[in-house]
Amino acid sequence: MKPKAIFNWSSGKDSALALYKILKEDQFQVTALLTSLNKEFQRISMHGVHVSLLEKQAESLGLPLIKMEIPAEPSMEEYTEIMTHTMSEIQSQGVTHSIFGDIFLEDLRQYREHQLEAIGMKAVFPLWKQNTSDLIHEFLELGFKTIVTCVNETYLDKSFAGRIIDKDFIKDLPENVDPCGENGEFHTFTFDGPIFKKPIDFEIGETVKKTYPKPKSDENEEEGEYVFWFCDLILK
Repeated sequence: MKPKAIFNWSSGKDSALALYKILKEDQFQVTALLTSLNKEFQRISMHGVHVSLLEKQAESLGLPLIKMEIPAEPSMEEYTEIMTHTMSEIQSQGVTHSIFGDIFLEDLRQYREHQLEAIGMKAVFPLWKQNTSDLIHEFLELGFKTIVTCVNETYLDKSFAGRIIDKDFIKDLPENVDPCGENGEFHTFTFDGPIFKKPIDFEIGETVKKTYPKPKSDENEEEGEYVFWFCDLILK
């Protein structure tokens, strides 16, 4: 019998490719998708995608959806408490593994592994340490389609928000930007591909600017802010 696993679904391209590989390898029984939502706005954390589109993705993928609601600006303690409670409930249903689309963020991997280990679960990273340029080209060659829903202005300007990722998009990326946005440069919503029963039908709404305060590293550091551009997607 294959071990049961939960899949941590962000709605974006890395999740889609990781799920594709997991399903193809057929080593786990994927029981459901797990997605973190901003409780106040009912949108996927950092991706800015509304829950209505997320639900359509899950429906098209043919998998149950577990929505984990997080306060707008949670402390690390709050986030950990909510995550531990959610994962403990999942683990009580016989789920032994949790699958992620992370590629090379060591600190994040260690955090995930530590939290899961505490409740007797294991983390799985099907894309880990793979070349991100190879991954994005594989993603496109497989027939996946994805749109940029959020960009970090530190790396990319507003014009990249709302663009479909294709070969021209990749060519237009500055040299300091990872082609998979693994450093948080951009986030996406995947709306079609080999794991979907049918495409997600949406239209592009307005692009809005959001700012977040930068954490201070010491008392003398000047206050600053992170600027993000979010492209709203509206379910048809």
